[in-house]
Amino acid sequence: MSVLITNIKELLQVRDSTTYKVSGNDMRHLPSLKDAFVYIENDRIVAYGSMVNCKEFDAETIIDATNKIVLPTWCDSHSHIVYAGNREQEFVDRINGLSYEEIANRGGGILNSAETLQNTSEDELYQQSIQRVKTVMKLGTGAIEIKSGYGLTVDAELKMLRVIKRIKSSFPIKVKATFLGAHALPKAYQNNKEAYLNLIINEMLPIIETEQLADYVDIFCEKGYFTLEDTDKILSAGKRFGLIPKIHVNQFNAFGGIALGVKHDALSVDHLEELNDSDITALQNSNTMPVALPSCSYFLSIPYTPARRIIDAGLPLALATDYNPGSTPSGNMNFVVSTACIKMKMTPEEAINAATINGAYAMGISNDYGSITKGKKANLIITKNIPSYNYLPYAFGENNIDTVIINGVRI
Repeated sequence: MSVLITNIKELLQVRDSTTYKVSGNDMRHLPSLKDAFVYIENDRIVAYGSMVNCKEFDAETIIDATNKIVLPTWCDSHSHIVYAGNREQEFVDRINGLSYEEIANRGGGILNSAETLQNTSEDELYQQSIQRVKTVMKLGTGAIEIKSGYGLTVDAELKMLRVIKRIKSSFPIKVKATFLGAHALPKAYQNNKEAYLNLIINEMLPIIETEQLADYVDIFCEKGYFTLEDTDKILSAGKRFGLIPKIHVNQFNAFGGIALGVKHDALSVDHLEELNDSDITALQNSNTMPVALPSCSYFLSIPYTPARRIIDAGLPLALATDYNPGSTPSGNMNFVVSTACIKMKMTPEEAINAATINGAYAMGISNDYGSITKGKKANLIITKNIPSYNYLPYAFGENNIDTVIINGVRI
């Protein structure tokens, strides 16, 4: 299968193969070519350049992108897209004045989703989840990380991870799996957290390793959930079973979780709505990617991750959806990019970098995804006729995507 895209108004995120992430002032630069072409063979980008240099490629399919912009598909490095049911009643409860913490304390929140999922069959969970996957693909997401964490029992956590594995094998979208057994404390262990942590380490992790069900290990490091000591214990155990650390951290409180993540060489630290000077210092000169989840802040009316502070300190930043039933029931990366510009004061260039090349880094896949690079996967967004790429975040309520190509195939 070969595809030639011609007459591209502007081809965005054109990079060589040595760029895996961008940081600080470099995030303001979005390399591009105007009046360009891209040539694809099978699932790879083979060539690109200016139309004046376009050779007579013998392509099976030719797409005329006149007045259209082409860019890499979004890389969503933080989602919980595999879940059962919804939490629309809690949405109404928050409107009526209850906080996220108050809802959780009376049995809502993560425990609500866990109970629903525990009573949902694996096949039904798969069917519910793939409808969401199909939707985000149409919205331009070509790679996604999916977490467990709404099971909170051995059987239910494994059920989630097996569904993720089925999605990985059934859909062209790139999928990375994260084990988040330490997402909340189950009802049965409310008075015995140590026993639940031991259940994760002694029963869940060995099966996950045997069945190769996850790439990463994660934990919700937050007051009322899991402490620094708990986090250290779970990340250490995960590494022993071959899993790379990530952390949910600094969503409501900042108390040292970021430095701990860096100590464990976490691939990413995610949320960061609360941030202090020591957090910034910890991230500097590290390999850890900060990840912001602006649509979570939008939905919960909590502070936004201080993107300007992070980027101006010379750090990189990635953007992701946090797609989940409780705090972000949306997987629309286009809205994430817009919200980052509108509420976090990121420039369009910074936001697109954060949602493509840096998102790929936060998933450990930037060698194959996140930029227009010869040899990388042919995962591309072709926009509708728009005046410039600034229009993408500007027109936050519109769908400006015309075509999505994943692995060289129009979906």
